Amino acid sequence: MLIAATSAPWTAPLTESQHILTLYFLVIAGLALFAGFVRTWTTRSEVGSRFRPALVARLCVTAVASLSYVLLIVGFTLAYDHTGSTWVPNAGAIMTMAPRFMDWSVTVPLLTVELLAVCTLFGAGVRKAQFLAMAGSFLMIFTGFLGTFVFGADGDASQLYLWGAISSVFWIFVNVVLIRAVRKSLPVLTPESAGLLRDATILLLCGWVIYPLVYIIPIFAFGGGWTTTIQVTLCVADVLVKIGFGGLIHRVAKLRTAEDVRAGDDVHSEAIWISSVKQSDAGQPREIYLAEGAAVHPNRWRPPTSSAYASAIAAEDDSSTPIDSDENLGERRSH
Repeated sequence: MLIAATSAPWTAPLTESQHILTLYFLVIAGLALFAGFVRTWTTRSEVGSRFRPALVARLCVTAVASLSYVLLIVGFTLAYDHTGSTWVPNAGAIMTMAPRFMDWSVTVPLLTVELLAVCTLFGAGVRKAQFLAMAGSFLMIFTGFLGTFVFGADGDASQLYLWGAISSVFWIFVNVVLIRAVRKSLPVLTPESAGLLRDATILLLCGWVIYPLVYIIPIFAFGGGWTTTIQVTLCVADVLVKIGFGGLIHRVAKLRTAEDVRAGDDVHSEAIWISSVKQSDAGQPREIYLAEGAAVHPNRWRPPTSSAYASAIAAEDDSSTPIDSDENLGERRSH
C-alpha cells in the first residue's frame, strides 16, 4: 500500500511463500557467487600479467560477495519468528539487509578496478582513474547506507531523499570516470575486444541503475510482498553484475593477452582458447633482456640447489668451475 512515511522493509512480516522464496534466492545467489570465485581461481593462469589486476579484483569481488551472502542467509534465518502461518521479524531483522551495503562498500570499488584494468589507460592516467572511481563508488554506497540505516531508519522520508540525492551525485561522477576511460580505449582495441568491453560497461552501468530503484521503494510502498521483491531483485542484480560482468571482463583480458602474445609484446605459458577458438600459441622467451645496455644471455633452466649437478653446457662454458660452486652460483645470480 502507498504510505506517506517510510517503513523499513525488514520490519514487514512475511507469509510462508514469501519467506521460502526469499531464502531460495539468497542461497542460489550465494552459491552462484561462490561458483564464480572457484571458476576465477581455476582459470587465473589464462590471463597475462599485464591484466592480472582485473583477475585479482574479480577474485576479491566474488570472495567478499560469497561471504556476505553467508551472513545474509544466517541473518535471515534468525531474523524471523514463525507464528502460525506468518514469519514475524524480530530485533535482528536489520541483518537481512545491512550486510548488503557492507558488501557493496568493498565490491563496488573493486568492480571499477576490474573494468579499468582492461582499458588502455596506463601509468599515472590509470592510477588517477582508479582512485577517482574507487573513492566515488565507495562514497556512493556509504551515503546510501547513511540514508537507509542511520538517518532514515526511523521513517523520515526526507532523509532518504537527501542521502539518496547525495549518493546519486557520486553515482553520476563514477559513471563519467568509467565512460571516459572506456571511450578512450575503444578506438585502440581490436573490434572483438572493443565489443566485449562495451558490453561489459553497459551491463555494469545498467546493473547499477537497479540499486537506486530498489532504494526508493520504501518511500512509496511497504509490506511482505515488497520486501520479497527487494530481496529477490537484489539477489538477481548481484549475480548479473558480479558474475556476468566479471565473465565479460575475463574474456577481454584473455583476448588482450592473446593480442599481446601475437604482437610479440608479451609471452604466455599456455595457448589461449576462447569458445574453442585458439587465439594464440603458448610460448616462452628465448632470451632474457636486462636493462638497456646490459648483456643478454640465453634463458636456461636451473634445477633446485639440492639436486643441481654439472651439465654438459656448463662444462663447455667453463670446465674448471662446477655449476654448483658458490663462485659460479654467485656469478649466475648477478645476471
